Amino acid sequence: MTPFRLAATVAAAAALLEAQRAFRVFEAMEGAASEADLPRDYNAKAELVLGRLMYPSRGGFGRRGGGDWLHGGTNWTVDYPRGDRTFAAAIRRLTLIDVRSVEQPVNPDDGGDIYYWPYLHVGMPGSWSLSDAQAAKIRDYLQRGGFLLCDSLFGSDEWKGFEEGLLAILPGAHVEDLSDGDALFHTLYDIKERYQVANFRSMARGRTYRADGSVPYWRAVRDGKGRVVVAITFNSDLGDSWQLADNPQYPEKYSALGIRLGLNYLIYSMTH
Repeated sequence: MTPFRLAATVAAAAALLEAQRAFRVFEAMEGAASEADLPRDYNAKAELVLGRLMYPSRGGFGRRGGGDWLHGGTNWTVDYPRGDRTFAAAIRRLTLIDVRSVEQPVNPDDGGDIYYWPYLHVGMPGSWSLSDAQAAKIRDYLQRGGFLLCDSLFGSDEWKGFEEGLLAILPGAHVEDLSDGDALFHTLYDIKERYQVANFRSMARGRTYRADGSVPYWRAVRDGKGRVVVAITFNSDLGDSWQLADNPQYPEKYSALGIRLGLNYLIYSMTH
């Protein structure tokens, strides 16, 4: 190898390593996310890391509303970090997957960082407001084999906001309702009964959903080869079912289904 090629190779490798961001903690929408909440093994290496997509939003339910998403506290942090970490604990308990105990917030503006995290959870995507560059980066991520699980999305207004962002990412995307026999429902668990996974805050008002999202739908977008690249739990809240799995005020049946669905989606993303 010539000195020029050697230098170019070293520079490229260094750039690639620099692109992978270290673990970081942001303000959570529903409570503090401090170092005191970290599992003891949070910095241990693992074969799988659960990514969470960071995104700018319009409006919002968090303390920051549609404010500075780069500091957290906005809609992308719904159910974060407790939901992510509870889900990671469930993966460890119920499978042989070597998963890190903490999530990885992923900013699509951070160079090539997004390509290191093959699975990304997207909370409350009904409010995402992506730039053209962010949408293009996520499109490229999906075309390279990435996977989005879009969750905590309720009602017709949120669907419109979600669809706008989805079409920016994947122009002309076809959203389909999944059949009972789809692989997403049979990768680990054979899920034959599906029902709405409740939104906890709405339960205080005597219902399990936000806005007019009373009927649950299980939807997806596939690539040209038939692989699901965007899974959509419309009118359900898997994040709540994870983070509230040990809360006696949240019925166990919702966590039982939410965790099984989450595991199926995750394993599908790793095997298809």
